[in-house]
Amino acid sequence: MASSQGFLHANDKAGQYPASYYTATANKQLSFPKLEGEHSCDVCVIGAGYAGLSSALHLAERGYKVHVLEAHRVGWGASGRNGGQLGSGQRQDQDELESLVGLERARELWDLAEAAKSLVKDLIAKHQIQCDLKPGVLHADHKPSYVSHSKAYAEKLANTYGYEQIRFVDKTEIREMLGTTAYHGGTLDMGAAHLHPLNYALGLAQACQQTGVQIFENSEVLESHKGEPARLKLANGQVTARYVIFACNGYIDSLETRVAARVMPINNYIIATQPLEEGLAKSLIANDVAVADSKFVINYYRLSADNRLLFGGGESYSFQFPQDIKAFVRKPMLQIYPQLKDIPIDYGWGGTLGITLNRMPYFARLAPNMLNASGFSGHGVAMATLAGQLMAETIDGQASRFDVMEKVPTHLFPGGRHLRWPLMVLGMLYYSLRDRF
Repeated sequence: MASSQGFLHANDKAGQYPASYYTATANKQLSFPKLEGEHSCDVCVIGAGYAGLSSALHLAERGYKVHVLEAHRVGWGASGRNGGQLGSGQRQDQDELESLVGLERARELWDLAEAAKSLVKDLIAKHQIQCDLKPGVLHADHKPSYVSHSKAYAEKLANTYGYEQIRFVDKTEIREMLGTTAYHGGTLDMGAAHLHPLNYALGLAQACQQTGVQIFENSEVLESHKGEPARLKLANGQVTARYVIFACNGYIDSLETRVAARVMPINNYIIATQPLEEGLAKSLIANDVAVADSKFVINYYRLSADNRLLFGGGESYSFQFPQDIKAFVRKPMLQIYPQLKDIPIDYGWGGTLGITLNRMPYFARLAPNMLNASGFSGHGVAMATLAGQLMAETIDGQASRFDVMEKVPTHLFPGGRHLRWPLMVLGMLYYSLRDRF
């Protein structure tokens, strides 16, 4: 099993963004220095993805001196490579959360998730981040037996949680919305949205810079030492800080074993077609929403601002990316859209995300002055952004919202850090077979 350094360095060139559609259409290539020598600050944030940048921004606005340390580039990890879906709710349905923590706390988790969605939209508006924000996510059922649950769930959200921006979509309507016969119904959530994830991350970084945050790229943390102040050791320097925030998600592993035992890295892949003719693009997704289907190994897709189909899917059981990502993801894309068989694929890229056993993020106080939020399990655009705000609030003495997330049970992976991968592979194989049959 690879260490964090394995995932951090196995599939990409050091300090370089992947050759993705997002990299090719980034608004601006930001550049920050490498940390060298001795530094001190109020708060040191490890990781310059959504959680790290959001925490830094919210702390700097409260007057804290903040350093951000990034092993590669700002938004280099999952924050700059993901499907760009800004979803409602938590990663688990409210039904599951009610069973896990009871109705009252499930309602608190729903309210936090809605606050997360609003926070992203507010940050985009406040800092004028150009990231192609568009409304709507369509959840598509790939089995007829799932349709009744989708209908009941939309009604539940309206009746129990007062959320009326989601509605049931039947078989006829979903086949009018999407140019495929793969689905039998679903729900359309117009309160959810989708965006260009790297441009959103770069916009947060620029906002941090303007608020006085010092960001250091190509600055991998090799060791962290608890204490007051805490000490972080890098190859060419050291940082002492009153507080430390771990915002490493799928890349933390050996840096903090307590987190690694609960957050496992897995890889996911996306392709981008060449720009499609307007009529063809509209025939695939008529109302320009993002789509996520009900498979365990999920297919998720949407149209880009220049009418490419961005399609994520495929399952991989190695920490190494497939040699031909374009061919790897093209296969599930053609199962949904066989009409695209002659359309060239311009980009294909992979990324590493962090998942937990129950798919709920892991919030934890690792020491009195060390906080962690990670394991967003594919729901990080909203929740990682909120996590940053909650960690900033906690350091500033207002921990009530962080406490709600921390109380959600996040169990150890069976077998611990070293056996979690082969056991997860067995589980994914089982569920991928169940998807097919």
